[in-house]
Order: sequence, then structure tokens, then C-alpha cells
Amino acid sequence: MTDRRKLLVTSALPYANGSIHIGHLVEYLQTDIWVRYMRACGHDCLYFCADDAHGAPIMLRAESEGVTAEQLVARIGEEHRADFADFGIEFSNYYSTHSEENRLLASDIYQRLEQAGHIKNYPVAQAYDGEKGMFLADRYIRGGCPRCGAEDQYGDNCEVCGATYGAMELIEPRSVLTGSVPETRESEHYFFHLEDFQGFLAEWTRRGHLDDQVSNKIQEWFEGGLRDWDISRDEPYFGFRIPGTDNKYFYVWLDAPVGYIASYWNWLKQHQGDVTLEQLREQWAEREIHHFIGKDILYFHALFWPAMLKGAGYRTPEKVNVHGFLMVNGEKMSKSRGTFIQARTYLDHLDPEYLRYYFAAKLSNGVDDLDLNLDDFVQKVNSDLVGKMVNIASRSAGYIYKKMGGELAPALENPQLYAEFVQAGEDIGKAYEAREYSKVCRQVMALADRANQYLAELAPWSLAKQEGTEQQVAAIYSQAINLFRVLATYLSPILPVLAANSQEFLGLKQLDWVDLQTPLLSHRINKFKPLMQRVEPEAVAKMVAETRD
Repeated sequence: MTDRRKLLVTSALPYANGSIHIGHLVEYLQTDIWVRYMRACGHDCLYFCADDAHGAPIMLRAESEGVTAEQLVARIGEEHRADFADFGIEFSNYYSTHSEENRLLASDIYQRLEQAGHIKNYPVAQAYDGEKGMFLADRYIRGGCPRCGAEDQYGDNCEVCGATYGAMELIEPRSVLTGSVPETRESEHYFFHLEDFQGFLAEWTRRGHLDDQVSNKIQEWFEGGLRDWDISRDEPYFGFRIPGTDNKYFYVWLDAPVGYIASYWNWLKQHQGDVTLEQLREQWAEREIHHFIGKDILYFHALFWPAMLKGAGYRTPEKVNVHGFLMVNGEKMSKSRGTFIQARTYLDHLDPEYLRYYFAAKLSNGVDDLDLNLDDFVQKVNSDLVGKMVNIASRSAGYIYKKMGGELAPALENPQLYAEFVQAGEDIGKAYEAREYSKVCRQVMALADRANQYLAELAPWSLAKQEGTEQQVAAIYSQAINLFRVLATYLSPILPVLAANSQEFLGLKQLDWVDLQTPLLSHRINKFKPLMQRVEPEAVAKMVAETRD
């Protein structure tokens, strides 16, 4: 057992403007599996997240629904919590960026940066909707592409020819909100001077805080020069007012990552009572910070965030772990094809443990996209989990329960084989920590194949037909039960429900990696109940049909 580490782990904050879909779940399942493994190793590992609850899109959606922004984010937050819980994702605390803790923290970090000379302000020209009375982000302006002439394109890039441009360069630009023609107005904005941290970031991004593939990508941005980051937005805006201003608000991307610390602060208050900002900073500094994010928000987490923390005197992340996007059947998720699947739609039709396993079997520590092939999904879950793993327990338990009164044999039939299974845990553990879950699944299924081969070669069901073989047969089946216990323990971070049901079947208080050193001998197990059902292709088809509707 290694020294006990104090870890603080986060996933990127889901935006409180819509439902969780299976593309989001790649990240939360990846993080949850890592956290569960680290806890299984005995580390003090806390997992925090929150709803990203600010910004113009939330303000405008709330307005269109006739509710307040606070009411909208509260409703979406409850939905998110329910979806995560039903997928077995266990946060230490799930909070909201629209909280007093986050307001105080965002203001503290901003003021520390300002006092250190890292904040500038100067006027910028922006598109303005006079009818709506607000400045428009690029997504709220559409028109013809100035390069190829394609109609109805967004204000920053053309989906037809791929050109990028300024919103006011569009042919006949119009506001999505009112249909009016935007005008150009100037407004004073506040900027974080990122270039001040060029030296720090050049070293930080090369010091193991990012995987090599990601670090190499970051270097491209250094070559282009680090630019000032606009951290302000004009009212009307749903968010926190910038200290010392009347009508300026923090851009959502400033206070969103601060929400990691705010969620931790809220957790500390729940467990320690009144915790001051100074005490929070001290406790934040005592933990290794590990972020899990998608590659689309790398710039914010690998440049802006560590620079903000460094400039404000907060501990910077130990590691930023980056994953790719989810494809379904080799293509981007699509409503028309029925592959833009909401988390709740999936849960209405299929066991969440199926998806936990399938994603794990596809996930490495790289940033390549992963593909959910629905036919392969059915075949792999049924083959690996039902056909290989659960099969070991189901074909062995009956004899032990009926013929041996539920008590395992006093000795293993093949102690060496059991020792090899236990020894494999060292490499499996290393793969977990490195986020090489696909390697974990391959190694565990290779062991499952060996266990099934062991049973096939000794054929205890045939041996049982002979006189005087009861003890020998019991030893073989007891061996198989012990091998199953090892496999269930190794997969417990990925399949917590299967692990809990296996634990009950085995009559154990816990499935602990350390306990595997001692096999279960003369130990009473419980009557076997099905641990996992096969995936029915019809259920997958119904899910796709409902999504398409």
C-alpha cells in the first residue's frame, strides 16, 4: 500500500441550460471510476462538481419560459443530480456556480489579480441589438457567409466552407433574438493579461501536469502569443457583478472553474462548520488537484485557469486529464438518426452498468474520440459481462449451495492459479491510475477466459456424476467462486452495482483489494441470484426510436 494521498478531483461543470446526454457521461464516468479506484487504494479522495449556472443563454431561456434564471437553474440542477445518481456517479458534493461561496471566491481571485496588476480595461467594439437592448455574442447573429455566400450561418464561422470571420462581416447580419440588424457599439471591457504568465505556463505545461500529447498541442498557442482574455460582459447578464463596477459582470468562464473551489468550500462548511476564506485557501493547498475535462475546453483549463490560480496565490492543479469526444456508430450524435441520446432516455431502457462498462472498455488516457457502436455495445456487454464473468459464478454457485450447504471448500483446488489472479492486480491497478481503463477491461476479461477454461477443462459437472467425488467437485467450484471474487473486485470501480450484488452473494462486508491475499475457505455464500441480465437488442432499438421521435 502506498502512502495515503489527499486528492481533490473534479469533472467539468455541466451547463445548467439543458439535459445530460451520453456524450457528457464519458467524462463523469471516467472520473467516477478513477475516484472509486483511488478510494479503494485507501486514499483520501474527494470528488466535486457543480452546475455551471451563469451566462446569457440561461438568462434568455429563463425569459422565454417565463421563469427566473434562479428557478431555471434550480430545476435543471435537480435533473442533473438525478441523472448522475442513477448512473452511479458519486460526488462528495454537487453544487452550483450561482452560490454565495462562488461569488466571494470569484471576487477574491479577481481582486488579487487586479492588485497584482494583471487586469486591464479598454474599449471593444461589439454587435448590439437595439431592440433587445443587449450586446450579442456571435451565436446570436446569423447571416450569409462573406466567403462562400452560404445563407443562415453563425457569426463566427461557416458550417459550409469552414471560413472564420467577424460577426459584422456577415452578408445581411441579423439578430437571432429579434431579427433586427445589429449595430456596432463600443463598451469598456476588463481583461486578464495572460502574457504576464508566459514563463510560468511554458514551464507548467511541460512539467507533467498534462499528458505529452496535450502538452504538445498547448505549445502551438505559445507560438501564436498569449492574448489578453476578456473576462467581462455587459448587462443584462445573469452572473456576478464585477467588484467596483455598476454594469459589468464576470464572463461565465471566469467564475465557472472557480466553482470547483466553491463546491469544496461548501463541503467543508457541511463537515467543519464555519470555514473562512483563508482557511479554505489553506485546505485547498493541502490537496493534489486533478481535473477531468474534454479537449474542447483545454485552453481554459491548461492556460487561463492555472494562470488565474497562480496570480491569485491559490494552489495550481497537479494534473489536467483530457479526453476526446463521443461518436455513435462512427458519426457525431444526431437526433435524426436517433443517436443524440439523453441520459434519462438511456436509463428508461437500459441498465446504466452496461454503459459504464462499454465506455471503460473504450477509454484510454489519450484524447482520441471514442465510438459507441450500438451493435458492438450489445455484443460486448453480453459476451464479457454475462457470458464470461457472471457465468463463472452462476455455473458454480448451485453445487456449493445445494450439495455443500452453501459452504466453500476448506482448500483451493489450484492455489497457484488463484495466486496468479491476485498478482495480476498490480498491473490492473497501475492501468486504473493511468486512466487506461480499456487495458483494465482487457486484462480482467483475459482472466475471466482463464477461469472459464479452468472449469471447462476440469468439467466438475461431469465429475459430479461419479461416486465419491463430492469433495473434489466442491474444491473446483470453490476455486471458481474465488476467481470470480477477484474479478468482481477488480471491476468494482467500473461496475459498483455488480460489485455490491456480488458482495452480497459472496457473504462479504466489502470487496477489498487487500483482502484478496486471503482466499475464501470454509466460507458461507448466499443463494445465487442473477447478477446481470443480457442486453436485449430490442431495448436498444426502442431507445433509438424514442430519441428519433
